[in-house]
Amino acid sequence: MTLVLATLLGLLFAFGTYLLLRRDLVWVIWGLAIVSQAANAYLLTVAGIAVPGVESVPVLGHGAEGAVPETADPLVQALVLTAIVISFGMTAFALVVTYRVYEEHDTIDVFEIGGER
Repeated sequence: MTLVLATLLGLLFAFGTYLLLRRDLVWVIWGLAIVSQAANAYLLTVAGIAVPGVESVPVLGHGAEGAVPETADPLVQALVLTAIVISFGMTAFALVVTYRVYEEHDTIDVFEIGGER
């Protein structure tokens, strides 16, 4: 299982890096989004499952004192959730900037915008 997760994360990082190196700004934004999601999946994978205990579960219902379920580390989950929200905001901002660049230069090719052919 660990080898499969490591392979999938490696493929996600490789594909995101490949898209980051493209000339088209929209592909660059897709690459940035894929790399950020791969980093989030990596963090969740590394965090693993917390040791079962009352202190590992932030909220317990009434009557759940005896059996505590296995859960992921809540700190990592909060960090990844924050990272996901920031990533969506940055992606939306990058798409708006890309649209503005397209209106200004009539292209989204990085080399054409920079003056190279």
